Amino acid sequence: MARIAVIGAGMGSMAAAARLAVAGHRVAVYERAETYGGGVRRLERDGFGFDTGPGLLHLPAVYRDLFVKTGKEPLEQCVELSQVDPAGRHVFADGTEVALPNASRAGVVEALDAALGAGAGERWSELVNRARDVWEATRRPLLEEPLRKDWRLLGREPYPAVRKRGLFGRGRRPDTLADVARRELRDPRLVALLESYALAHGFDPVTVPPSAAVLPYIEQTFGSWYVRGGMRALARALYERCLARGVEFAFGSAVVGVLEKDGRAAGVELADGSVAEADSVVAGIDPRRLERMLSGTAGSPWQGHGLWEDGDVRPDPGTPARVPGRFTVCLALRGARPDGAAHRTVVHSADRGDELGSLFDPEPTLQERLCEFPTVTVVRPDDPTLVPDAEHETVTLSAVVPPHGPVDWLDEDAVRRDADRVVAIAEAAIPGLRDRLLWREVRTPADTAEETGAEGGSVPGPALAGAGGRQLHPANTGRVPGLYLVGGWSHPGGGLAHTGMSGALVAGLIVEGADWRGSQ
Repeated sequence: MARIAVIGAGMGSMAAAARLAVAGHRVAVYERAETYGGGVRRLERDGFGFDTGPGLLHLPAVYRDLFVKTGKEPLEQCVELSQVDPAGRHVFADGTEVALPNASRAGVVEALDAALGAGAGERWSELVNRARDVWEATRRPLLEEPLRKDWRLLGREPYPAVRKRGLFGRGRRPDTLADVARRELRDPRLVALLESYALAHGFDPVTVPPSAAVLPYIEQTFGSWYVRGGMRALARALYERCLARGVEFAFGSAVVGVLEKDGRAAGVELADGSVAEADSVVAGIDPRRLERMLSGTAGSPWQGHGLWEDGDVRPDPGTPARVPGRFTVCLALRGARPDGAAHRTVVHSADRGDELGSLFDPEPTLQERLCEFPTVTVVRPDDPTLVPDAEHETVTLSAVVPPHGPVDWLDEDAVRRDADRVVAIAEAAIPGLRDRLLWREVRTPADTAEETGAEGGSVPGPALAGAGGRQLHPANTGRVPGLYLVGGWSHPGGGLAHTGMSGALVAGLIVEGADWRGSQ
């Protein structure tokens, strides 16, 4: 039985901890905060409850497998899981609205044709069919297997070229997702729909590779799922599974250093000066923090200590500083939630160019915070556990924003103005919203940074193929034997499903050895 020290109690860390405990290891988790879940947080006040992290689960099979492999009770016996329908409602800049059915290709085609005109559904369906090729080519190496030593093969673009019409038509492979949207969809509303999937994950559609088309494919193929009680209930179920398997948790215990002995990781040093020895260390934190724990400096986050092997991925050191965060406004409303209200509505930006510039300008200024017309996601759960009674409603608004640092998210007056703007935009989804408002609370990237330790409050996206490997994440193993990286900042990237898979990959590497290539 090996001793495993886990840094952080996020979803990926707990997924790894539960699997390792079942394999017979003694697992101790050290978390700087006073609770578990990482970015899967919940705000509670006056009988209202709000998810302040992800609001929906995609690829639930990841957690079904986790619960099957770590205990007798399957996922559905631990949480109440249901599909939301429609999967999403979209309000475009010209006022056009469309509700997309959950996990129904034919239903999506019909809905798009009805809302945007004949042929719109077919164009969207053809794109999603091509995205299926991306999924089939990358599912195992990008989600189900440890990152390969020959990871540069994943830098090749898997999205297929579209052949031109005519006898000698030859297609040219698009360079970015924006190229895909412009060439294959044409209608600006369909373009906005496709690009919104990239933006929701913190990607710039102007630079992200065409393989990002896999994001709507995943949602429309595997569905959008909600957990009664919010995603925090999923985090609680995983925490309780860890406890049932004998995992030990130490909250309020910040790790400040990783011990090394005889050339391998040998434990962790805590902020109170104590030491916890271990045979392996699993780090579920931002690799920039981990690098400094090893090197004792604030220098180059990826290369100073040589944490990752030459064959492993080193993302561009300049990229993480501009990974966006989330601006969230939690609204307590008087009045019941209307029957038939969509769980999620996306109110699209009236000026996408301005929005993308404010988010992804390589030389940001402190004035660039929330653009005039950001894309706002409105979440209205049909969940009686989140409200004090049937005559009230809980609503969460969110927008993708620059991280803390390039923008001062501690400026309370500016944050108040930003929240006013987001609420005003959300009235396109909920008319009369401000008249029903009892109170609101705001969460910014500065809050995310404080709660999770992620620098700037950035939220990592999933790994994507193409673009020379720039959208890949650091491998789960590196140059320091016995040290493993788990969670959204490591392979296979961010999002509930991907962080859950990172836990499975790290557990497999520890239990089966460095040559393990994933479950068959």
